[in-house]
Amino acid sequence: MWYAFIDAQQRLARAMVGGMLTESGSVPNAQAGWLGPEQAADAFSHWLLRSSCAFERTPPFAIHSVAANGSRVAVDESVVASLTVGTLLRFRRNPSTPPADAKLPVLLCAPLAGHHSVMLRETVETLLEERDVFVTDWADARDVPREAGPLSLADYVQALESFVGTACSFGSPVHVVAICQASVPALGAAALLATDEAAPIASVSLLGGPIDTRLNPTVMDRFASSHTLEWFHDHAIDIVPPPYRGAGRLVYPGFIQQAAIFAAHPERHLRLEADYWSRWLVGDMPGAQQALRSANEYAAVLDMAECYFLDMLRVVFHEHLLPRDLWSVAGRPVRIAALRDTPLCTIEGDSDEITGAGQTHCAHALCDASPMRPARQLTIEQCNHYDLFIGPRWRDAVYPGLREFWREVEHAALEVRRPRRAAGVPASHRSA
Repeated sequence: MWYAFIDAQQRLARAMVGGMLTESGSVPNAQAGWLGPEQAADAFSHWLLRSSCAFERTPPFAIHSVAANGSRVAVDESVVASLTVGTLLRFRRNPSTPPADAKLPVLLCAPLAGHHSVMLRETVETLLEERDVFVTDWADARDVPREAGPLSLADYVQALESFVGTACSFGSPVHVVAICQASVPALGAAALLATDEAAPIASVSLLGGPIDTRLNPTVMDRFASSHTLEWFHDHAIDIVPPPYRGAGRLVYPGFIQQAAIFAAHPERHLRLEADYWSRWLVGDMPGAQQALRSANEYAAVLDMAECYFLDMLRVVFHEHLLPRDLWSVAGRPVRIAALRDTPLCTIEGDSDEITGAGQTHCAHALCDASPMRPARQLTIEQCNHYDLFIGPRWRDAVYPGLREFWREVEHAALEVRRPRRAAGVPASHRSA
């Protein structure tokens, strides 16, 4: 197996870099228009860490403020829940003086598909322009001791149930947003919560999620469905070596995932690198630092537990248990129809090469939506998979669609709560 060998190479890369880099990934002593030996060494060091998956620590979100309504709004980040599979982060606007007209917060379900959740930093910053945000920050399986259990798909569904409860405990329902593979466990968790009439969810939004991969299968869908689980076990699974806390755990390693991601999206990787180097070479250090953050976040990968990885393949790509209404989580049937009265928004990209057309929109039919509740289907033009949550298409098309959907949901909820006038009786003549 290759894990121990690759890990030794990564340690060598970190030793070569030494202590030259700052935690935030900034360029030390950078001056616009001036490039010296220190900047050259720093640029090479970042490239070496990215190319070898050798980050010792995950790049931080480091969101201290966001632009909103022509000014800067302070942001406070905290951990509000910790489980074996990950933590729930809370990003709170104006922590010392919350606005009186605060909108319902968003719980952003990050996909567990290779990248750390920090890849969604731009997504979080955009959402923070109007709302507080909770983010699922999944643990790297190599850091989870084997005694903690297999880390199955069911573990993540139950974690999302718990995280929704935690987020709602701060005083209001939340808008759940799930990206890519997170759509499956998020929809399952929402259905289980609705069945149990547990924590309130204001709405559910799914972005590029593989709800039913039988519809217009992509190259990735066909590859996943045409290979057995045994094949993936033999060719994609490795053993975490010492000294990691998860030593001995079977995982789908991050370095394999990085190779697969590059093979599937070479243009994105090359675009991020080109943006960084071009800015660096012309002396645009502020621009280079911003491009560097994006490149480092995209290159920060994690190990997925074998159990979760094979569960996703089986449930989503081989047996299609969710759309066939046959999925159970820890013995509890997942009934998507329980979300009949939950506002639902699905968003797809017309050029999505990972999630085929209709694979996300089909959730509306599965939920058997009530005609009285807000619902929306959006297909974004000239939009690939990553454009759904990062970049200009996210900011200019996807996010405005979400924002309008949430406003409709909140307006409808306000109308339900508003007392109605007695028929034919003027308000001035109604009894108290």
